[in-house]
Amino acid sequence: MKLTNNVFKYLFSITLSSVLIIQSANAEEQEKVPFDTYVQQLKAEATEKGISEKTITEAFTNVKFLQRSVKADKAQPEFKLTLDTYIPRAVPEWKIKKAREQYKKHYVLLHKIGKEYGVQPRFIVALWGIETNFGSLTGGQNIISALTTMAYEGRREALFKKQLFAALTILEQGHITADKFIGSWAGAMGQVQFMPTSYLNYAVDYDGDGKKDIWNNYGDVFASAANYLKTEGWDASQTWGRQVILPKDFDTELAGIKQQKTLQEWQDLGVRRFNGTDLPNVDMMASIVIPDDKNGRTYLAYNNYKVLMHWNRSYYFATAVSHLSERIRYPQINAPIE
Repeated sequence: MKLTNNVFKYLFSITLSSVLIIQSANAEEQEKVPFDTYVQQLKAEATEKGISEKTITEAFTNVKFLQRSVKADKAQPEFKLTLDTYIPRAVPEWKIKKAREQYKKHYVLLHKIGKEYGVQPRFIVALWGIETNFGSLTGGQNIISALTTMAYEGRREALFKKQLFAALTILEQGHITADKFIGSWAGAMGQVQFMPTSYLNYAVDYDGDGKKDIWNNYGDVFASAANYLKTEGWDASQTWGRQVILPKDFDTELAGIKQQKTLQEWQDLGVRRFNGTDLPNVDMMASIVIPDDKNGRTYLAYNNYKVLMHWNRSYYFATAVSHLSERIRYPQINAPIE
């Protein structure tokens, strides 16, 4: 087959591009230092940041590359979720039952903390349930190994190095020992799954024993969650929002957590409660959230829903926590189990 000059040039450019890509990949592979060498570099940086030799030695003893963490980070869902498929999985009936039981079991402590921090206890329990199934699924990976692995993997090195040095600070402060410093494959820790920087910013030593124990101490767990919400702007005079229906001609460009209007303005645009009645006649701001599309569930999200998205930037997460909080609330639970 005779090739024209244009075709020949095109094929040559494709071939050259492929060669350059392969060469670039090979160069990156050659430049990447061995894992053990990388660990030594991290130790040196930690020393420069003021972490003691004792803490560094204990933290990095038996540190290893966790291929499982890399695999989990790169994993993609096998199918596209919608809220209609996600909510029953995230908030099954057994979890609702367990949430109500835990609410009753810790009623006095939850309401004491809720009053002190200005956060409704049902949201503390809901976060606890969605994050770790009420403390039963907190992860089994060594935090230092997990964070070192993710930093070494390289795609988000700066992010995970920041988390690693925060984790070393936690050990330096004596909140937990290195052998018990366990969490998720990505470095999230304890019954509320704080990343190390969140731990340093929000964790609370509620019982005053000198340790912010979000792994085992219920007071510290609940108060830390409440402190996070309060610090991020939680308003106990409001709930999270409500499911609504939109008019057929609704402009979806108006949707999004950053787009806010008063309830009256949404009312004027044809937004109604899920049962078709008017929106509440109260002076407050809200956003329209459409996690899937106009044919799926739609929510009128208040400020507290935005705070939940500070915790985890996912409409699905915020909606699951909100949904579980409602199921804890109804039927109303007013008293602890005798």
